[in-house]
Amino acid sequence: MSSNSPRAVLAAEWTKVWTVRSTGFTLLLAFVLSTGIGTLVAFNWRGNVEHVVNFDPLVAALYSVTLGQLALVVLGALLVGSEYASGSIRTSLSAVPGRGLLYCGKVLAGTVTALAGSTVTVLVTFLAAQAALGPYGTKLTADGVPAALAGAVVYLTLICAFSMGIATVVRSSAIAMGILLPLLFLGSQGLGNVPALKPVLRYLPDQAGLELMHIAGPSGDGRFGPGYGTGAALAILLAWTAAALIGGYLVLRGRDA
Repeated sequence: MSSNSPRAVLAAEWTKVWTVRSTGFTLLLAFVLSTGIGTLVAFNWRGNVEHVVNFDPLVAALYSVTLGQLALVVLGALLVGSEYASGSIRTSLSAVPGRGLLYCGKVLAGTVTALAGSTVTVLVTFLAAQAALGPYGTKLTADGVPAALAGAVVYLTLICAFSMGIATVVRSSAIAMGILLPLLFLGSQGLGNVPALKPVLRYLPDQAGLELMHIAGPSGDGRFGPGYGTGAALAILLAWTAAALIGGYLVLRGRDA
């Protein structure tokens, strides 16, 4: 089998992903943040359920994922940016002159890794939170729950792919994280509360993620609630991801390593 065959390139990129310590660390961090915070919130809500406004067991379980996503952003940025920082991108391009093939292999390996990690994280986070909620929890098979969990997995996977694209565009892990971490965190946690900015911020990836996870507030909510539904949310998130990945490919193709 040729060393430049798609299968060989994917195998090589898969090996790269799992031979750097940051992969395991960031996946573990995403798991700990999501599961730990989700469980703590659920325990708190269980003891004060009469004081919780608009109580929803899904929110107790999945809102912590919006913090866990930051670790997956770091993962995506490091999977690409670390090669630029170390200069090993030149070796990679020498071994695989086809830049499109190399890029596809790298993105696919990173995306599959994010998908596996996200699936475990979302499922365990949900189950732990519902156990902590006790009689106030919901079941895995309850109406809307499977779709919400699938939406959370899709969101986390695509946000990692999105960060890989941005890291390729800026050719740096640090710059990519410096852009994405404040943007994704402030979009829903801070700036999303500013009415004048909400018409624009509602189309950011993290806002679409809230819709996919079924934890966005109603469209009239002053804090959140993009109000465009899960179908539009998925289209928006796919558009952001595609734009970042296409931009990354154009930069990789057009500039020297």
